[in-house]
Amino acid sequence: MGRFINPFTDMGFKRIFGQEVSKNLLIDFLNDLLEGEKRIVDITFLDKELLATAADDRSCIYDIYCENENGERFIVEMQNRGHRNFRERAIYYLSRTIANQGRKGPDWMFDLKAVYGVFFMNFHLDSRQARFRTDVSLRDMRTNEPFSDKMRFIFLDLPAFTKDEETCETDFERWIYVLKNMEILQRMPFKARKSVFEELEKIADISALSKEDQEKYEELIKVYRDNLATEQWAIEKGRKEGLILTARNMKNKGYPLEDIAQITGLTLEEIHKL
Repeated sequence: MGRFINPFTDMGFKRIFGQEVSKNLLIDFLNDLLEGEKRIVDITFLDKELLATAADDRSCIYDIYCENENGERFIVEMQNRGHRNFRERAIYYLSRTIANQGRKGPDWMFDLKAVYGVFFMNFHLDSRQARFRTDVSLRDMRTNEPFSDKMRFIFLDLPAFTKDEETCETDFERWIYVLKNMEILQRMPFKARKSVFEELEKIADISALSKEDQEKYEELIKVYRDNLATEQWAIEKGRKEGLILTARNMKNKGYPLEDIAQITGLTLEEIHKL
């Protein structure tokens, strides 16, 4: 086991960003994420479960749900697995958070507070064009001018972030580097540049966990790694099946077996059996 807790586990993510005692970490991260747009002074953690509005309605449960000193809401999630309708789910989450601001009576004049959705993804949002950060807001399609600042989506595609410690240029990139590599780090980088990383070092150190929490974490990390191995096996299995189908079609069309082997990576013996 490494020195620091894995932030991709539920326990690790919430220990770093979801505790009152360490909320300064979340404030700092959000400020670096939104640098040049806003400056958050304080946050208050809210109930993560939005109660359903009808008996058969769905409730929303987020990893982290908080508001800043101006009443703006922030949903922060870590997602390890791809989801077929992930974009739609994000829209649903933010829409429900907007709708829950409604108040009965004539005095309420739709004075909505902005809602931000920040989604860490341990998978590609778009497999056709992997891009680390995708920002989505409400804009006029003709002029591209902002229409409203009340809904903002920020998707962070972690596998698409490839910078190393030396090439990180901003504090936001330094945050992402640390989070992505935390489980294999033996020291916390960037402490001399920014004191928040000293605080992160203390919070994320596994030796600082109670014995009970360490045992719980060991079980969680085992499940996490087993799931990763299972998903990787499924991906490799699907890729191999695709190559076999391609090789079979090429063979049926009379391609030389050596060419099929070179293109698909299959052995001649495997191709002969098709």
